[in-house]
Amino acid sequence: MGKLFYIMGKSATGKDTIYEYVLAQSELALKPLVMYTTRPIRANETDGVQYHFVTEEEYHAMDAESRVIEMRMYHTVHGPWYYFTADGSAIDLDRYNYLALGTLESFQKVRAYYGEERVLPIYIEVEDGNRLERALKRERKQNHPNFSEVCRRYLADEEDFSEEKIRQAGILRRFANNAGREDCMEEVTAYIRQALALDGVS
Repeated sequence: MGKLFYIMGKSATGKDTIYEYVLAQSELALKPLVMYTTRPIRANETDGVQYHFVTEEEYHAMDAESRVIEMRMYHTVHGPWYYFTADGSAIDLDRYNYLALGTLESFQKVRAYYGEERVLPIYIEVEDGNRLERALKRERKQNHPNFSEVCRRYLADEEDFSEEKIRQAGILRRFANNAGREDCMEEVTAYIRQALALDGVS
């Protein structure tokens, strides 16, 4: 039985970097579960890699066809941005193991859809001050920095990833990414390797 490892955490915790590192570990043989978003593509992003970038009209069409497993919408200064997981994304948990990247809410819905025994959480956390510094540094690299959006997302994360919601989601283990990111990446990789080994997968 395949596993879907679900990486999540607040913004600027290094989730993308950890996701890319783990996915590149050939011995794990993980396939990416690529989600969808209607937000604009960022510098250094590629359609179909970080997300499938679609229009809001395309999202509504997929939703009308009952292809949307989970969705969350953020009110931004640019209007609503949708992030969602769609069925029919070439996922076969009977044959393969997958790696996904999303939010706490999306994790819960995907786990409810595929089953608790198949969807395993990987929660990344960073000290708040350090996290805000990273978010500002990342935004300065954009062609048109939007610091108001950084502030909005930072405050929204405090609610979306509250301690109560983390407990309700049944997340018992956390992976700290405060100092050297290599240590965190290795810890996550070791966890996945152990989880796969329990099912007899090397």
